[in-house]
Amino acid sequence: MKFHEAGRVSISVCILVTILLTLFYVLFLANLWWVNLAFYAVMLVVAAIVIRFFRIPYRIINKVENGVLAPADGTILTVGPAFEYEYFKDERIKISIFMSINNVHVNSYPIDGTIEYIAYHPGKYLVAKRPKSSVDNEHNTIVVSKDDHHKVLFRQIAGFVARRIISYPEVGDAVAQGEEVGMIKFGSRVDVFLPLDSQVVVKKGDKVMSKKTVLAYF
Repeated sequence: MKFHEAGRVSISVCILVTILLTLFYVLFLANLWWVNLAFYAVMLVVAAIVIRFFRIPYRIINKVENGVLAPADGTILTVGPAFEYEYFKDERIKISIFMSINNVHVNSYPIDGTIEYIAYHPGKYLVAKRPKSSVDNEHNTIVVSKDDHHKVLFRQIAGFVARRIISYPEVGDAVAQGEEVGMIKFGSRVDVFLPLDSQVVVKKGDKVMSKKTVLAYF
């Protein structure tokens, strides 16, 4: 198990704050044993959640030549036709994946190809499950092109707790299916837009895994 380099500051700050709060509590607020125990348990849980959030589990990529892999861990929120307003400006199949704070938050490329478009948009931090969060919230849009007929747009969307989207690619980069694209800190969502003739193999409520789960076939 590895931990994402983007978590170094967050993890360090969390550990430092936990230690300082614990010392302050022991020196000035120590109380009944069960109160003390509850406080220590809360401190440990908070630190564990923050550290666990930045985990990168080892996974063998499920390479599928004609398939589109999930770019994120999470639960399928919606599957269906939707107008893609930013790049394609036409009807596409939209698959939304909600990432809870318990999910791995490192994102990956759904297909092999070349980065054709990237656009970061600052915004609000509304609950990621809301339909308008893909427009109103901080988000980052990436288009990967395999060829003229096989292109995937996916959008990293910050959630209520999330405050930063991390994305590494640049336009023109050649990328591989399952390779890391970046991450979204602390709860979020990823929308995937596919051609209308794609064969979708997931449905609302399904649990998916980045690098592993096939969302659809071209």
